[in-house]
Amino acid sequence: MYPRIVVQQALAHNAAAVILAHNHPSGVAEPSRADKAITERLVQALMLVDIKVLDHFIVGDADVISFAERGWL
Repeated sequence: MYPRIVVQQALAHNAAAVILAHNHPSGVAEPSRADKAITERLVQALMLVDIKVLDHFIVGDADVISFAERGWL
């Protein structure tokens, strides 16, 4: 996922905030270091244009992990 594409789409929709979500084909919803890193990059990129990231959900086979619930946003 490229932050510039996410920013472009958010601006195209005149968004004030976004919720990010993706699945893990492995079925394990636990966020990886890469998930945490891209989330931070997206938060920083969107912050530059005053768009807030409300949450980032990761979907596995039986679980859904929320970055906001874990206090990571």
